[in-house]
Amino acid sequence: MTVNDFKDLQGLKDNNIEELNSIGITTVEELKAAINDDEQIKTVIKTLSGVGPKTVAAWKDQLNGEAPAKKDAPKKEADEAVVVEAEAEYVVKKKAEIDPETADALAKRAIISGRRPAFKRQEWFRYAKFKDSTWRKPKGIHSKMKRRLKRRGPIVDIGFRGPASVRGLHPTGFEEVLVYNVEGLENIDPKKQAVRIGGTVGTKKRMAIEDRADELGIRVLNRMV
Repeated sequence: MTVNDFKDLQGLKDNNIEELNSIGITTVEELKAAINDDEQIKTVIKTLSGVGPKTVAAWKDQLNGEAPAKKDAPKKEADEAVVVEAEAEYVVKKKAEIDPETADALAKRAIISGRRPAFKRQEWFRYAKFKDSTWRKPKGIHSKMKRRLKRRGPIVDIGFRGPASVRGLHPTGFEEVLVYNVEGLENIDPKKQAVRIGGTVGTKKRMAIEDRADELGIRVLNRMV
């Protein structure tokens, strides 16, 4: 099905259309040309709020005719015995205050991560015990994988890494800080840092940490709700 309007794209909202207009993209053809260009696609990802590399990749397939356009969900008859609560309005989560160079590097890292192959250990297909095992560097003197012969799978190499300037940062641009109690929030910079609550923290203490983080304007990356 041909995409004739922005609203035919899956996951694109009204505010995204205004954001596209702000960077000079006013038609579907201009958007198609932008997401097929390695440089312009980074600008699209950085500009659109709530849109990531996977959504843009789906748009690319949809605009190229490789995926069906969005279809309206069938309407269900209302049941008087069931009370349907209105959906809460989506609130955009807080993002880090980063410079344009860091934002560009994050967008570049997202593209690199999307095309990075799955590294599997040598002869993972031969033995069942290797199926879900982690990567191991091939070291045998007769190893075909070590010699990088064809049909032997990719080897972990420095060329697959992302930009060094954003290495270790959360996709939103925040620096992650692990906390286990309320006192760990006192030295956090809400503009550049976000917290992740430790996995051993109980529910009661977790709720206290989240409440205190809301008071200080700090984003919690792994909230309970």
